[in-house]
Amino acid sequence: RSFWMGDAFASGGSVGYDHKGMGITARGAWESVKRHFLELGIDTQTQDFTVVGVGDMSGDVFGNGMLLSQHIRLVAAFDHRHIFLDPHPDATNSWVERKRLFDSPRSSWEDYNQSVISFGGGVYQRSAKSIDLSHEVKEVLGIDQSIDSMSPNQLLSAILRAPVDLVWNGGIGTYIKAATETHAQVGDKANDGLRINGAELRCKVVGEGGNLGCTQLGRIEAARAGVKINSDAIDNSAGVDTSDHEVNIKILLNLAMETGKLSIDQRNTLLSSMTDEVGLLVLQDNYQQNVILEQSRFKAVEMLRVHQRLMQNLESIGLLNRTVEYLPTDSQIDTLHMQKLGLSSPELAVLMAYVKIDLTSAFTEDSVVDEDWCIPVLTNYFPSALRDRYSDLMLRHPLKREIIATVMTNDMVNRGGISYALRANEESGAKPADILRAYVVSKEVFGFTQLWDEIEKLDRVASTECQIALYLESRRLLDRATRWFLQSRGGKLDVTGEINKFAKDVSRLSTRLPELLRGIEKTRYEREVQKYLGLGAPETLARQVAGLLDVFSLLDVVEIANRHKADPDRVVELYFALSERYDVDRLLHHITQLPRDDRWNAYARSALRSDLYVALAGLTSRVTQATQQSESVDQRIENWESKFAEGVGRTRLTLNEIAASENTDLATLSVALRAIRTLVGQGAS
Repeated sequence: RSFWMGDAFASGGSVGYDHKGMGITARGAWESVKRHFLELGIDTQTQDFTVVGVGDMSGDVFGNGMLLSQHIRLVAAFDHRHIFLDPHPDATNSWVERKRLFDSPRSSWEDYNQSVISFGGGVYQRSAKSIDLSHEVKEVLGIDQSIDSMSPNQLLSAILRAPVDLVWNGGIGTYIKAATETHAQVGDKANDGLRINGAELRCKVVGEGGNLGCTQLGRIEAARAGVKINSDAIDNSAGVDTSDHEVNIKILLNLAMETGKLSIDQRNTLLSSMTDEVGLLVLQDNYQQNVILEQSRFKAVEMLRVHQRLMQNLESIGLLNRTVEYLPTDSQIDTLHMQKLGLSSPELAVLMAYVKIDLTSAFTEDSVVDEDWCIPVLTNYFPSALRDRYSDLMLRHPLKREIIATVMTNDMVNRGGISYALRANEESGAKPADILRAYVVSKEVFGFTQLWDEIEKLDRVASTECQIALYLESRRLLDRATRWFLQSRGGKLDVTGEINKFAKDVSRLSTRLPELLRGIEKTRYEREVQKYLGLGAPETLARQVAGLLDVFSLLDVVEIANRHKADPDRVVELYFALSERYDVDRLLHHITQLPRDDRWNAYARSALRSDLYVALAGLTSRVTQATQQSESVDQRIENWESKFAEGVGRTRLTLNEIAASENTDLATLSVALRAIRTLVGQGAS
């Protein structure tokens, strides 16, 4: 199952993107490994870590994977011929020896330089009847010291169960199942004698460079036992993505050949020259996919009911079969909810795949992919050499609509989250294409691409806890901005027009936020800044993210300024002064504390928040219309309030009573909102 568009390979001129020297599949899987280790506080580029694996150095996936860090301490590995044991390897020397084997035309573990292997280790034939175990091997593999020897299959099972940092699968076969599965159900008879259950794993991370190394139930069992593991589809996705790039590049170059712009020899030379850049394009997508899964794991418990609705939705359109994909039934979800558990990482990986399949199909069938703003999406899919020479031919690419749909699906899901489109649909009724337009507008208006780039730079600098907190706060703004555009515009968004309308003013006004906030809003902002600084974020980024939900209000500010032909700088001053004066920030805080344990509570909370923002915007609009911009902001408010002194008095009395009350439930907050709305209505008279 692929969540990228696929096609048959064009013949001739292999691009060489997934060969032994490049190892794009292994590199993609390594992105998963790195993210898992960073969550555990281990930097694979600076800290030694122990590994057991399936494969040998002549294999593309295993060999490339075992060269991606010079801090790997490979203590055991096996293939169909040999068992390699090195209980206390020197990370540097063993890396050099693995590289030598990798570069050899043909090699096996038997060719490994015995002098590099630590005391107690060696290379053994899998055909042996029994293998004697040294004290050192038993210690590193966690084997009882009373056991003197094992059969090869027993030893291989022990290797898989070893208490190491990483199990790296670069071979062929299924080695891990669930306790609830039989070997016959697995369907890989050759490995029945050595296969283990997911809960028996004692490693910290599993990297699936090979396909089908685990059953899905085995992955879920391992994840529930605390092992960091995704799915083979996620870990292997770079290979699929590379194949799609190769096919689509060859189709484009065939168009160039048909027009006489390119000879076959020039084509093949050009294909080879783009290898590294295509690798970078592919790996960036792998990276982002792993980052969003990391965030999804962090929010899995909180989002369980949303994920349930997402599965129900995918079932209702006939796309998903939960039984086939080993996803929990509704009754099993009820049990998870009671246990305060969410979906495991392998389950989230499958759910993300189906979301991408669904959205890619919806976008491909819609005219959204034919809009002018999609042209850069298409051209940026290809390496720079092709953009420079053949951008005109890209518009004639027979799969251009599929390419655009695929790229935008990956971008929206990798950035917005697995349930982003579902939640936007539930709260607005918008179809996928409209949600995509709102996503693109929101991303460009608020400069999310640049912000996410800055958060990515914190890899190995700050903790993953810090990065996740920053990402999730940015996604809160993305969610709210998406709803704002969908609800305030209705129908089809003019993507380019809305970006031009908002982006410049939002960018400029956002730099003024620290000086505009007052009272408890200023205090709250500074408290958020300190929180992110405490997590390890640099100050500039901490301040930017701390103010994101205040930046959201700039949509209303710019809208008001445009409607009344007012100066946005004066309107924004008025907006935040009124917000502080009428205790909006405190009310928003109380709304956030409301329960959202089911769909309708969540809707009620969201609607109340949205209505409060609308009321504040209405209040700002009234004061903007009724007062002079030349006056100070406080004078403008006082002048306006003096005209409606009775209504202002009632509103402030209500808000003060609610502020002093410990009861801030939905009914109480609804009364507060009504008081502000009533005041806005009086201002219109």
